[in-house]
Parts: sequence; structure tokens; C-alpha cells
Amino acid sequence: MEFFRIHRTIPFMRHALALNAVSVITFILAVFFLFHKGLHLSVEFTGGTVMEVSYSQSADLEKVRSAIGKLGYQEVMVQNFGSSRDVLIRVPPQKGLSSTQQSEQLMGALRADAPDVQLRRSEFVGPQVGDELTSNGLKALAMVVVGIMIYLAFRFEWKFALATVIANLHDVVIILGFFAFFQWEFSLAVLAAVLAVLGYSVNESVVIFDRVRETFRRQRKLDTPEVMNYAITSTISRTIITHGSTQLVVLSMFFFGGPTLHYFALALTIGICFGIYSSCFVAASVAMWLGVKREDLIKAQPSRKDDPNDPNAGATV
Repeated sequence: MEFFRIHRTIPFMRHALALNAVSVITFILAVFFLFHKGLHLSVEFTGGTVMEVSYSQSADLEKVRSAIGKLGYQEVMVQNFGSSRDVLIRVPPQKGLSSTQQSEQLMGALRADAPDVQLRRSEFVGPQVGDELTSNGLKALAMVVVGIMIYLAFRFEWKFALATVIANLHDVVIILGFFAFFQWEFSLAVLAAVLAVLGYSVNESVVIFDRVRETFRRQRKLDTPEVMNYAITSTISRTIITHGSTQLVVLSMFFFGGPTLHYFALALTIGICFGIYSSCFVAASVAMWLGVKREDLIKAQPSRKDDPNDPNAGATV
């Protein structure tokens, strides 16, 4: 489906060197901030106290956050659990306070606003659980990258596989760089968004590379940069429709999803924007500089003259 069609091929590859220089600088800055500042990990990674409380009526989550914020907690996760009257609270550990003392402190603040609140459960999530979650998250990321390379190597060619992985790692590192620079909270939801961006970016690269292969077959007079330009231009309508509709959903979560979905939607927004950019410029240009050509994607067919199984081989007309 195309709402519009661009009849003139846009010379994307003409600006590939300059745009990739911007990508390299952005990538280096992201790595610098990751090492210099580090990620601001949520309680799921660092450990902390988890509480379940119950109200007699629907709980006002904003009032709950405000009451806990007055105690000096800056990073608190508050969300409904099961029903609108049940609330799940996660707070990071504080020096000098045990998990029991934290629970009593929090319940005192909550009862000051709502005397009917009841504590259902309180437990301490130790740092060992956080280390396990971190390890499993990194393993999941590594498995996704390896799976992408294997799939693209079979689907297209190893040059396309390498180019796509470089582009996807470019997206992931830049997302993490944003979170490190602004010290936004990095939670399991954000990790899920990063993995979703990987799949989303791969899908965009596959669509463009599929058009590259098709163009190599049909337009035999075009060289590699011209094929890349044509493939990207001919898929722009699809890109705008797909990414635009997805971004509308993500923005609705960002503005109306509340604090629980805020950073999840923010990570997706950054990932979608850079995913489009990396698929069009990073992946395509890297594949071009790796020397991809028509022969890599289209195997030469043996002529009848050289085919030993053809009874008419070598015959002249």
C-alpha cells in the first residue's frame, strides 16, 4: 500500500560518508557516557524493598508517589497490582535502614494520607537477584544478535548480515547512551524496549535489502550505490506508513501511559527514529563499502554450451 510514490530516486549514498561520520561520533559519545556515568539501574537490578498494599477504595497512585517522595525517595515504582485497590511499591535500599524499617517508614507515610491502607506483603529483593537479571538480559541481547546474523547470512549474504548487525548495535548503544547521559531509570521494561527495537530495526533492514536484491535482478545497468538509492527510495512510502503508525501508538503510551510506561515508550521512540536512520544509511552504506555486488546475490546460471546434462550442449545454429 502506498499513499504516495516518489518518481525520482533520491541520492542517499551521496551523503553516506558525512552521515556515517555523524553516526561514529554519536556512537563514541554514547560509549563514553556509558563508561563515564553508567546506567541508572532500577530497583529490579540494584535490589530494594517490594511492598504490596491494599486500599478500601481505588488508590490514587499520584498521591501514593507524592507521599513516598516526601521521605526522600527519588526513584519509586508505584503501580496497580491485580485491581485498582491493590498497589505494588518498589523502592531502592537506603543506608542505615533495614527492609523492615523501610516498610514501617513507608506505611507511616501512606497512613498519614489514607488511614485505611493495609500492608499485604513486604520483602527484600537482594542484589543477587539484580545480578542474575543483568546477566540474563545481556545473554538475551547476545542471543538476539547471533540469531540476526545467522538469519541474514542465510537469507541474503554475509556482507548484509555484518552490515545489519553493525547498524543494530549502533541503535542499541545510542539508546543506552541517552539513558546514561540523562541518567534516566533503566528498568526491565526499558530492556524489553531495547530488544524490541532490535527486531524492529532488523525488519526495516530486511525490507530494504530485499528490494536491493530485487533491483539487482531487474536493473542490470545500475551500479551498487544507485541500487541502494533506488531500494531506499522505493520503500520510503512503506517506511513512513509503518513507522508513523507505530510511533503514534508509542507516543500515546508516552503521554498517557503514566510513569510505568514512560521510559519504555521513550526508549522505543529513540529506537524507532534511529532504526529508520541506521537502516537507510548505516546498514546500506556499510554493505556498499563491504563491496556487495550483483554476483553476491544472484548466482550465475550455467550456459547451455557448458552444461554437460544438456543434450544440445555445444551445438551450433
